[in-house]
Amino acid sequence: MGVHERDSRDRGPGSAPAGVGLTTGEVARRLGVAPTTVRTWDRRYGLGPDAHTGGRHRRWTPVDVARLERMCALTATGIPPAEAARTVLGEATREPAPARRAAPAPREAAGETTQEPAGETAPDRGGIDVPPPPPPSVRARSRAGSGLRLGDVRQECKGIARAALRLDAAALDGLLEAAIAEHGLVVAWTEVIMPTLQAVGRKWESSGEKYVEVEHFLSWHVSGALRRGAPPTAADRPGATVVLACVPGENHTLPLEVLAAALAERGVPVRMFGGALPVESLVTAVRRTGPAAVALWAQSRTTASRPLAQHVAAMEWGVRGARRKPVVLTIGPGWSGRTVPGLPRPTGLAEAVALLETVVSR
Repeated sequence: MGVHERDSRDRGPGSAPAGVGLTTGEVARRLGVAPTTVRTWDRRYGLGPDAHTGGRHRRWTPVDVARLERMCALTATGIPPAEAARTVLGEATREPAPARRAAPAPREAAGETTQEPAGETAPDRGGIDVPPPPPPSVRARSRAGSGLRLGDVRQECKGIARAALRLDAAALDGLLEAAIAEHGLVVAWTEVIMPTLQAVGRKWESSGEKYVEVEHFLSWHVSGALRRGAPPTAADRPGATVVLACVPGENHTLPLEVLAAALAERGVPVRMFGGALPVESLVTAVRRTGPAAVALWAQSRTTASRPLAQHVAAMEWGVRGARRKPVVLTIGPGWSGRTVPGLPRPTGLAEAVALLETVVSR
């Protein structure tokens, strides 16, 4: 048997010759998505290769890949996959053969969007999206790995989640900045950014820490968007400064960064000290700045310290007979169930901003 005959037999009948087009795995790597996503888009939406080579080996031409790239670009903006696929097919110069067109699901025909099947995570989703609603009898049941539930959220959440999953820095920056510009910082954080961060965090916890890099990537870009969009720090006004710090042992600074940016928007002087500020350093910072208020962030109940909050609230400065004390806010989920008597505990960004504005205006 000759060499060429042996190669032909190894490939199997009907398979494409080597070097003609890309394999599904090669296409997935080029797009930065999972191979199962490419297959799902092929089977569900008719976005597969124009030419069929037979057998199990699929080959994708540059035209085929261009359609998938367009699909990725559309879904990265938050457009549901079914709608994006209809757009891609509508832009094509030819009409797909009837056998290649995916019949619309009943909910799609009614004008609703559909989602990918559980277990076949799309690149634009990566498991970060709303999974298809289960039948009423099992609606309350959930399986880890079947998709990350964002629930009834703004469209921007889905686009941000998809960009984060794909580690697409440019797209993520653009979507974050657009959300902040359109909705304002408080609404963008509360209704767009925070739900997305929480969804990624839940996926991380339920999938064996597979999404740690996505959470870190998203958090870093949120922090960058805040710094780029925040106005210059307001000049000090005696008795009107707000000190922001994480309690000792706490390194989750992003919520404090959001609060600092929101206060800067309103012209409130802020001194931000970031994560895990030691007790001695916190006390020194309070004495040196003489703030109107101190906000202490705790993500975990193990780091929330009542004695520390009470100690800071009892600190005094100023001349005798006119001494002042700061208003101390205990913020973050770590203080849940550990309320300090007499100290306010706002439950959200808008409430914290409003309270601090009131304190400073005094």
